Amino acid sequence: MSKEELLEFEGTVTDILPDARFRVTLDNDHEIIAYTAGRMKKHRIRTLVGDRVTVEMTPYDLDKGRIVYRHKDERAPATRGQARRNFRRR
Repeated sequence: MSKEELLEFEGTVTDILPDARFRVTLDNDHEIIAYTAGRMKKHRIRTLVGDRVTVEMTPYDLDKGRIVYRHKDERAPATRGQARRNFRRR
């Protein structure tokens, strides 16, 4: 399948599921199961509940998708535990 056939939607992460999967509610109120793209895993981009994301989907299966971008402007508010995680782990 070529890249021209993919559909892109924007949505909000509503739940974190096992096996690095996420429940995403799209802007058209459709819920899908999405996984993080390899590029995002490679650069260690974390996705949290409440984040705005861009999802790529195939027209053949509209219940699954791949998260390709996390929008920086509209982040979930950081909790007390998340605010302290600004140090670098080795």
